[in-house]
Amino acid sequence: MTRTESTPTATEPGGASTPSAAARGIPDAGERRIRTTDPLLPGDPLATPDRHEGTTSTMTQPLQPLLHDSVVVLTAPSQAWSAPDGRIDGHGIHGFYHSDLRVLDRVLLTVGGAAPEHIATAGPDAATSVFTGLARGLDDATADPRVRVDRTRRVQAGSLSERIVLRNALRSPIGTVVEVVLGADFSPMQSIKAGLSGSEHPVTVERASDGSAAVLRSGRVQARIDAEGAEVAVDGDLVSLRWNVDVPANGSTEVAWTIEVDDPTAVVAGAQPSISWNAFRATTGDSRLQSWLDRAVADLQALRMSTVEHPDDVFLAAGAPWFFTLFGRDSLWAARMLLPLGHEIAASTLRVLAHYQGTAAVAETAEQPGKIMHELRPAALTIPGEGVELPPLYYGTVDATALWVCLLHDAWKWGMPRDEVAALLPHLEAALAWMRDYGDSDGDGFLEYIDTTGHGLANQGWKDSGDSIQWRDGTLADGPIALCEVQGYAYEAAVGGAELLAEFGRPGADEWRAWAADLKARFASAFWIDDPAGAYPAVALDAAKRRVDTVTSNIGHLLGTGILDPGESALVARRLVSPELASGYGLRTMSTDSAGYWPLSYHGGSVWAHDTAIAITGLATEGFRAEAEQLADGLLAAAQGFGYRMPELHSGDSAYDTSAPIPYPAACRPQAWSAAAAVAVLSARLGLRADAPAGRLDVDPDPNAGAMQVEGLRFAGAQRDVSA
Repeated sequence: MTRTESTPTATEPGGASTPSAAARGIPDAGERRIRTTDPLLPGDPLATPDRHEGTTSTMTQPLQPLLHDSVVVLTAPSQAWSAPDGRIDGHGIHGFYHSDLRVLDRVLLTVGGAAPEHIATAGPDAATSVFTGLARGLDDATADPRVRVDRTRRVQAGSLSERIVLRNALRSPIGTVVEVVLGADFSPMQSIKAGLSGSEHPVTVERASDGSAAVLRSGRVQARIDAEGAEVAVDGDLVSLRWNVDVPANGSTEVAWTIEVDDPTAVVAGAQPSISWNAFRATTGDSRLQSWLDRAVADLQALRMSTVEHPDDVFLAAGAPWFFTLFGRDSLWAARMLLPLGHEIAASTLRVLAHYQGTAAVAETAEQPGKIMHELRPAALTIPGEGVELPPLYYGTVDATALWVCLLHDAWKWGMPRDEVAALLPHLEAALAWMRDYGDSDGDGFLEYIDTTGHGLANQGWKDSGDSIQWRDGTLADGPIALCEVQGYAYEAAVGGAELLAEFGRPGADEWRAWAADLKARFASAFWIDDPAGAYPAVALDAAKRRVDTVTSNIGHLLGTGILDPGESALVARRLVSPELASGYGLRTMSTDSAGYWPLSYHGGSVWAHDTAIAITGLATEGFRAEAEQLADGLLAAAQGFGYRMPELHSGDSAYDTSAPIPYPAACRPQAWSAAAAVAVLSARLGLRADAPAGRLDVDPDPNAGAMQVEGLRFAGAQRDVSA
């Protein structure tokens, strides 16, 4: 993912100056532009400032919008963000988005000239929210509120609709006016993320001649607003929908409106929910896990999408709001964690990424033969003011290629049909060859990365912010960087790839087994650091092949890959549950004894659910059940604190110091791999081991996890129910 963060220039060990944050691919905080001369909108309680192009004035440093206290309703690739009362007022993240455009930046409701007084927000699924308020200006003087407004907002792929119901418990009828004011915007998502706004093309808003209320246009994108029975007024880029309504005594009246978007420039589209996922039910001894699973699967249904080029191959959008598109690493990890719910999402993710697999060496895009892509966008992704520009199809990732091979192997073990696996074997061979021929850029036997363009991502592992790879004293490591976990992925990919080649009668299996054995020996020699608290793997080797000595969560990704021997695994397991890494709400990305540690640092002390879940999976695989359970319990405590919608990340503050997890305020939610982490925790507790070619699904439940009854697991294309 592309990260927005500010980091000062640092000095390497030995006194060498390192590039600034901007030069290393870390955008500074974005700018919020505050408009100051807007006329008041009818019934607008906020009296927001000027909306007209060319009349903005910068009042503050531009800032990336915070997300933690906003409500999102979504079905990929569309989403609506609002205040808890449903108000979309043009501030921060608020708006209705489709693909990478904010189509509307204002949706303001008044009843009788005033905004309803909010009392509750609820919703049955990720696509729907119901905002309940009171119209006290229409009520009588008694204590009980008797005039209520229920506003149901629903987002589907390409549309937003609202149904507004006025309920009157008075003994007399009410006559009033319901008004919704909508603001056309069409700002690109990358501008919103930087705290800016403004469309790239002129925006036109006009009354429609086809019977709909209004038509909005910007460039090739068009949106149509329908509002049956409404009086429609257009003023610049504002559309007012006005209904004169009568609400009978002890009765109700409703009005509704819809906006539908047509974006021919989009590269991604929505996908249907999985029917088989709807059959999944888990009753567990820990009600927190059950609640987390319910919410996670609902969110994952809303994150399903496909590319326009390949509409039948579904993958999971990385997350809302910034990452509603195809990402290599994120989509692969999410699909891998979800294999107990069926191989289908893994198979389609593998196919769509294989379609974009690199075929040539192109420095500008970081493409190389056999390489799996990082990110797909409809246009270049530019970080305003920072000199960071990623092409629409960008390959700047060091780990996605090995992870693609690992997922293919695991999907085969979970029952991906033999013919579907066979069709991807040429892509497997190309991916393995990339690890050998291009991933190891300097011939030292390790996979490493460096941005050669000057405007790509400085760090290209999962911790891709510019300050994520640093020494224990807080200074930044110089590239090329060889990450520890990437060597583990490469080892696992080589071993699993060799098994597939042998199974399908293709050459190269012995070569890749030997390559893996050499990598394992080199890793043991090059990465381990002696320490009084116990030896541990360096987070990375720097350009001079020095061991970067920060203790990080990256080491947890090594477990289960096979690159560690049993004694080394035990050292890693012990380190992961140390108080320096285990926060009580999950695994910190960086140890508290590092100079760069900060609990609200994106990759330098925060907790990521997927990161912790990967460690839990590895611990359980290697038999460290107590350690796995300790970290799982921390994630469950965090999930409970976030209402079971786990964000992209949260603070690394200790559970001993705070009774609830502290949000990372700019974290995305829902996030595919954070949601999928719930299934990974369940799988670890059940001790699931799949081997479809041998016809075996082994279940070895953790005896300390309590009773579990799980319906709707899928193995080799068939439903499996498990009692433990």
